[in-house]
Amino acid sequence: MAASFRPDIQGLRALAVGGVVAYHFGLSALPGGFAGVDIFFVISGWLITTHLMGEITETGRLDLWRFYARRARRLLSAALFVILMTLGLGYFILAPQEQALYSRGAMFASAYAINLWLLRWSFDYFAADALSNPFIHFWSLSVEEQFYLVWPALLLFAAWLRPDRRMAVVVIGVAGLASFAACLWLTSLSPAWAFYFSPLRAWEFAAGGLATQAPAALWQQRPWLRSAEGWLGLVLIAVAYLSLSEDLPFPGWYALLPVAGTVLVLLSGAGEENDAAETSPARWQALAPASVLSLAPLQWVGTLSYSLYLWHWPVIVYAGMLAPDLSILRRFGCGALALAFLTYHLIENPARRGGWLTVGARALAPALALTGMGVAAAYANAHLAARNIDSAQRGIEQAAEQPSIARAVDKNCLLDFHTVKPKPCTFGPADAAHTIVLFGDSHADHWSTPLVEAAKRNDTKVVTYLKSSCRASRLSTFNTVLKRDYTECDAWREQAITDIIRRKPRLVVISEFSIGNLTRDMPAAGRKAETARWQAGLRSTLQAFSQAGVETAVIRDTPIGDSFADSCVARALWWREAPSRCDTPRAQAANDSTAAQERAVVKSVPDTRYVDLTDRFCGPTQCHVFIGGKLAFRDRHHLATAFAETLEGPLEKALF
Repeated sequence: MAASFRPDIQGLRALAVGGVVAYHFGLSALPGGFAGVDIFFVISGWLITTHLMGEITETGRLDLWRFYARRARRLLSAALFVILMTLGLGYFILAPQEQALYSRGAMFASAYAINLWLLRWSFDYFAADALSNPFIHFWSLSVEEQFYLVWPALLLFAAWLRPDRRMAVVVIGVAGLASFAACLWLTSLSPAWAFYFSPLRAWEFAAGGLATQAPAALWQQRPWLRSAEGWLGLVLIAVAYLSLSEDLPFPGWYALLPVAGTVLVLLSGAGEENDAAETSPARWQALAPASVLSLAPLQWVGTLSYSLYLWHWPVIVYAGMLAPDLSILRRFGCGALALAFLTYHLIENPARRGGWLTVGARALAPALALTGMGVAAAYANAHLAARNIDSAQRGIEQAAEQPSIARAVDKNCLLDFHTVKPKPCTFGPADAAHTIVLFGDSHADHWSTPLVEAAKRNDTKVVTYLKSSCRASRLSTFNTVLKRDYTECDAWREQAITDIIRRKPRLVVISEFSIGNLTRDMPAAGRKAETARWQAGLRSTLQAFSQAGVETAVIRDTPIGDSFADSCVARALWWREAPSRCDTPRAQAANDSTAAQERAVVKSVPDTRYVDLTDRFCGPTQCHVFIGGKLAFRDRHHLATAFAETLEGPLEKALF
């Protein structure tokens, strides 16, 4: 039941993998390149439905063994090869604790369930840097494999109800609409579920499957219509690549752009395939998008698309760790493309054409063996890595995981994104002579440890008002996790300011993720405008306290490093190199010019002072991540609690 080869589909594969690779390699011209995954989903829905419906129509049944044998031949060998090679290379590149963590990811990737594993990560605000996971891109392959498990049963159910095209359309349509509705709902409510959970991406496969049932007569005698819809489809894909970004709520409504575009291109190609030669004049064939998608370079990339997708992300992760200054073009040309070429010719293509994964029930044994081999290798690697974690590595891991004093007492002292009502947490004796309030986001939270200890020696209690990613400055911001304006922050901030003023504390201590860190990657024009907005917001907050007769101290924000300090230092120790390789130039990390602007705002408001402890982290030229034998930061910019404890003296001197 092999479907006839469609060069336009091969060209679509090239566009899909090209978008994903361009996005992941950081090509800013294609900010929506990640939508290439959605193109793959629609193509899979089209091809699998075409194959299965053809077999059901012809024989009235499905040979599921044959179907899954074809899938195994197509996917398993190359995937297992990349997983094993990535694990092997990881031994020399990743720190042991990273190896142990990502080996678990490899286990789930081998079993095509890593999307479910990633769901657990997505809810942890302080989760490990997911972008260092060399297996994270397997999430889409997991979603696709889970689709393959369910879709044949759905089509058989439609045929059991009534063996005709109309019932197939109804069943596929209902399933697709239900999936799309749930996806829309959860894209705003819980973006991670909408993105990773296969039932909520099933509508994209269903769109491709539904398109296969469109009557071919619509395009008979209308080559101009077929050409127009194909070009419209390519335009929609181009719009998706050029206009979407990771800041938009995705998939949701925005995913309709690449999905609809792919459906139109597939229908256009199907119409050309079905038309009689005499009804398709040469001029229309030349104008059809299939003529462009059939160009040799696109066919070549489309042929390598699966292997290229498998390899591009491990190359990005490992090259970024080993040679961060290596150009994007060299990483792609020398790494991903070369490995994809070799994998296709030495592994993927021979496995697909060979007889060792034969059809029928006999295919089950080698398929399960391949899957089991990947799971077993990853499991063994995780245990080997765990044994390689020495005391120094363990110390780094524990330092990164230790919560601040506020979160250790109650994790809800640092409120989540959705909570609006302030939750003040009190530290110290209730009858203390004085009260200090700590106010801000997670960058205020990491100061809670030295502040509470310093307050104890000064007959002072500390009351915290903390909320994740929510600055004390009156500045409305976009939340990159919620994919929308952070309205909860604005409401919480105003309630917190009112509540703090009502308490009449001796001092309000403010710390927050600075605008300099927030805008460091912005173009100069945007950075200037955003900084002006932030200055006005900071001044407004400080004036509210000043006018109420409450003294305020603003702690200058911590530097922001180029790498996650815990992983980078652990990696340096594993490589037998000094932790200083993880340091970042002060000019880049400390944002001295922005601090000067912040100092000027603070100076302009009565009863307000500025606390600058930057020299505790940075020398004249470098900002350090490992100081006095301690990990200074647990990620790129949050203080490690054990190191924060060493700042008790300087903070006490500055505040008391």
